[in-house]
Amino acid sequence: MKPKDDEKLRAIARATYALVEQTGLSGLTMAAIAREAGLATGTLYVYFKSKEELLVALYEQAKTETAAMLLQGDDPQAPFRSRFQRTWTNWLEHRITHSAQMVFQEQYYNSPWFSEESRQLSARLFKDWVDLIEAAKAQQILKNVPTPMLISSFAGSVRETANLLRSGTLARTDAHVAMAFGLCWDGIKA
Repeated sequence: MKPKDDEKLRAIARATYALVEQTGLSGLTMAAIAREAGLATGTLYVYFKSKEELLVALYEQAKTETAAMLLQGDDPQAPFRSRFQRTWTNWLEHRITHSAQMVFQEQYYNSPWFSEESRQLSARLFKDWVDLIEAAKAQQILKNVPTPMLISSFAGSVRETANLLRSGTLARTDAHVAMAFGLCWDGIKA
């Protein structure tokens, strides 16, 4: 069997993310993905046997990439606020530069394809970050509320700041980014 071409896999991922960002996950078809990727529909089925298989694979790939960049440059010796600012800024940058992929992840999360396996994958990938949050809660640096609430507040701040910056509603300056993080931090700190 001929090995799968990495460039075709990247084209399929880009096409899927772009289509989901434009029209949403529910109306997505294999034919539209193939057309957008510049492939024959039959070729797409060589790579993925079904839409579900494609979506699951792309979610795993996207979630893995997002988790990997979240703690990039993290210094375990730095104060918690600095560490949280680093992760917030990393996530913001990723969200801006990979907006279609992030829209895909959000829509997948809210779709019937999101499964217990998807939830367990996320838990494994984000364990180090959740551990950081738990340690900050234990030291009374972050509010003593359920961790999913802290994550939701953090993620929502990143998402909405990215939307403001991408739309041009807010100029992308260091001062605005610092203010946006400050608002997030004030909301989650103890």
